[in-house]
Amino acid sequence: MSTTSLEARPSVGGTEKITINLGVVDLGQIDLLVQEGFYSNRTDLIRTAIRNQLSVHADAVKRTLTRRTLLLGLQHLSRTDLERALAAGQMLQIQVVGLARIADDVSPELARATIQSIVVLGAFHANAAVRSALADRIL
Repeated sequence: MSTTSLEARPSVGGTEKITINLGVVDLGQIDLLVQEGFYSNRTDLIRTAIRNQLSVHADAVKRTLTRRTLLLGLQHLSRTDLERALAAGQMLQIQVVGLARIADDVSPELARATIQSIVVLGAFHANAAVRSALADRIL
């Protein structure tokens, strides 16, 4: 069984919504900074704080991506990509930090025949039938 990785695109266009719980004192300080014009809104401050932390840890992220052979960005799997893998007798191990997306025209049978495992740190988009067919392979 061979493994193959498809090209990852370095930038991901969409966003994902997350929810966080903050103490009232932290929230009050955020609101104060927004009110004083340091940030346009709460989200602006939170995004800036997250980006700053990711920047601080950028070297650790790069080392981990290399060590774990993870792709950073967007990995889109089309029906053609999976048909090529099937024809070559390859089982894919999808490992992405970002967004992994399986095209809507991929059948559950084709997905099971070509995808050995899926590890996504971020978001995984696939139609309900494909997601169900791969449920035991999503780690």
